[in-house]
Amino acid sequence: MRLKSPPQPSNLTPGAPAWPRLGLRGAALAGLLAALAGVFALSLAAGSVSIPLGDILTILAGGEPAKATWTIIILSFRLPKALTAALAGAALSVGGLQMQTLFRNPLAGPFVLGISAGASLGVAFVVLTAGTAGSAALLTGLITHDFGLAIAASLGAGAVMVLVLLVARRVESSVTLLILGLMFGYATNAVVSLLLYFSIAERIQAYTNWTFGSFGGVTWNQMRVFAPAVLAGLVIGYFMAKPLNALLLGEAYAHSMGLNVPRARIWIVASTALLAGTVTAFCGPIGFIGTAVPHLCRSLFNTSDHRIIVPACVFAGAITALAADLIAHVPGSDVVLPLNAVTALIGAPVVMWVILRRRNLRAAMTS
Repeated sequence: MRLKSPPQPSNLTPGAPAWPRLGLRGAALAGLLAALAGVFALSLAAGSVSIPLGDILTILAGGEPAKATWTIIILSFRLPKALTAALAGAALSVGGLQMQTLFRNPLAGPFVLGISAGASLGVAFVVLTAGTAGSAALLTGLITHDFGLAIAASLGAGAVMVLVLLVARRVESSVTLLILGLMFGYATNAVVSLLLYFSIAERIQAYTNWTFGSFGGVTWNQMRVFAPAVLAGLVIGYFMAKPLNALLLGEAYAHSMGLNVPRARIWIVASTALLAGTVTAFCGPIGFIGTAVPHLCRSLFNTSDHRIIVPACVFAGAITALAADLIAHVPGSDVVLPLNAVTALIGAPVVMWVILRRRNLRAAMTS
């Protein structure tokens, strides 16, 4: 059911002091937060071993559950995986929202600038060349290190991010930046394809498994890096809500309203690069969430005001990622499906539904 849209704020420039009165949309945000809490609890309870909710609360409070092994299952495996999924889903959704607004392209996602391709190149270089002469010891050490693949992916994503930021400072058109970002991605993927072509079957399989994506590989030690990086990107995205509103009608309009467009573009790109690069480094390339969730939030709240859509994407993205992880692990069995296959099965119907429901998708983004 679509919520009735109140009058849009008349001043969407970065200096606008008033934030919108939420009303029904505030209730909807509260509903999303409650749903997130429910799905988070379900992700802790469900699995190959079912654990009662009461015992989960006891474990989280530091008490002793009915079975001692349940404490290990919750604290060592399910809780870090659920936190990772929630943070990753929020990060990808906000990153996708920013890219769709910046480029005014409803099909843009958080990886449109080639950040994911750069991370993939870093991992491919480590995994696929680990058996070459003279590099075996160093690269094998990276693979077995707790942060090994994350470091490799971060270096690759960081290299592409630096290139994109340098380009963002020099070009005046976001369309030019989009095209150059796509070219960075194509060139990086070409190098990965060459590495795959000359690699042995075992290394190719290891790299392929990484591309499936997973929320279960982030340890508590890695969480100390993963969570602050994602939260920093989300905070930047939240404070960019008003500049994003000004960009809804194009860069010329935003400039006429007093927005420093080049500076805003750099901050938006930096936020998205941090969000997408961090998630890819620790979880692999997770697809579709960043493209589908912003459309779902716009349709649910019947607005494109980023002061509302950004927090909505945080909650809805976290819910989507947790739900996808639950489906991927097939509760009650030991079967684990590829996460990217599940997110595509969820995301593709959502995008198709939005397109069919709103024939003029570009106009819907600016309404």
